[in-house]
Amino acid sequence: MKKIPNINDVAKRAGVAPITVSRVNNSSGYTSEETRQRVETAIEALGYVPNTLARGLRSKRTNTLALVVTDITNPFFTLIARGVEDAASALGFTVIYCNTDESEAKEEKYINILVQKQVDGVLLVPACSNSKSVNFLHSNSIPIVLIDRSIPGYQADLVRCDSENGAYSLIRHLIKLGHDRIAIITGPRGISTSEDRVSGYLRALSDAGLEKLARVYYGTFTQTSGYELTVKALDVIPSPTALFGTNNFISIGILKALRDMDISVPDETAVVGFDDLPTSMVVDPFLTVAAQPAYEMGQKATELLVNRLNNKIPVEYQEIILPTVLIERKSSGPRRVPSQ
Repeated sequence: MKKIPNINDVAKRAGVAPITVSRVNNSSGYTSEETRQRVETAIEALGYVPNTLARGLRSKRTNTLALVVTDITNPFFTLIARGVEDAASALGFTVIYCNTDESEAKEEKYINILVQKQVDGVLLVPACSNSKSVNFLHSNSIPIVLIDRSIPGYQADLVRCDSENGAYSLIRHLIKLGHDRIAIITGPRGISTSEDRVSGYLRALSDAGLEKLARVYYGTFTQTSGYELTVKALDVIPSPTALFGTNNFISIGILKALRDMDISVPDETAVVGFDDLPTSMVVDPFLTVAAQPAYEMGQKATELLVNRLNNKIPVEYQEIILPTVLIERKSSGPRRVPSQ
């Protein structure tokens, strides 16, 4: 993405002062016809839109923040959004919500629009592992805080949970219950949450001397992917005694697949997941999880962004890492010993 042109860019191209560009835009004050034509030609060539794209013309903030998430239907991101909304409202800001569906193209489209809308800052759950959107926001002097996911090799303010240790605690829990053939079903390669949870999984297996039994299945953070990869994982002989879904949608897909295959949980296969589900979605809480404080993540990310806007924090980028909580429920029963 290219930097959005501002009034100074137009003035430089037309060979005039910025005030002359402003006069042409506003049809105010005297400007010769030859000068007006040069300015209008420069505006057209650069694709400059006055008073919308030009942050240099702003005399005050819009008191608007944007939250860009990858799947607003996921209860985890819904809770983050509520935390953002409550914190922003308390600080005198309104929030624009954007949903990318894990699409890099949609993310770039929204970021362009948000710059045009002159938002004061952006809270972003990255849809991919590159830094195009972050670079674009920085080039337009818009502060940004990443939520949940980091971007490898790129520095930015970040609020996330300790995914690696959360995954480690879940696998250690299963190992203590006697499980050794544990498969992990996760999201795309390169996404930090996927990789961190795989790292925690592998570390737990390694600490128990089970690293040769590791089975990692990459897919997407969706119920469909969780379902399909569960079928694939259980097609291997010997089949896993336990499955680990690395987000709540994957875990739902796992449970649906096991139900359709008439496999009892936890009697035949134990299941654990990352992220808890709200009580409105489950009548009887069943799944053992590493729960993330999603609402608090939204709050802290918003406070961090506003503090960055107000220059109340050090110049160095901040990283806030929140702990997960292991919640043990029925889905993670002990490994069943086959009858002789």
